[in-house]
Amino acid sequence: MAVHVYINFQGNCREALKFYQQVFNTEAPEIMAFGDSPPDSGFPVSEENKDLVMHTALDILGTTIMFSDILPGEPFVAGNNISMVIMLKELEEIKQLFDKLKIGGSVEMELQETFFSKLYGSVKDQFGIIWQIMHDDM
Repeated sequence: MAVHVYINFQGNCREALKFYQQVFNTEAPEIMAFGDSPPDSGFPVSEENKDLVMHTALDILGTTIMFSDILPGEPFVAGNNISMVIMLKELEEIKQLFDKLKIGGSVEMELQETFFSKLYGSVKDQFGIIWQIMHDDM
């Protein structure tokens, strides 16, 4: 069994996927759009929302991360309900990922040595998702 992370976006899921695909050098995922689902009178999808992402997933460093858009009008709070933690053994790889993720975002804590990690930093990316990146010395 595994625990998977699901991240919702407010209409910009495809843009986020392209960004994460580039940062983590992953293959393009299959995308199920809301318009791909069978018609349901109890859950109508307007023409303008048919291209929004209903479900997709990326393999990020061996972990499946799932993504979707929410439909307009649904409650949405960007980023504060989730943070992603990446633990890597290579210090240079930590620096490279941190630098890529901060493009268009903001640094919460610069990469630095801490009492719990040889190298740790936190960045909020351009989509409001917080990424904690740290050295794995296990």
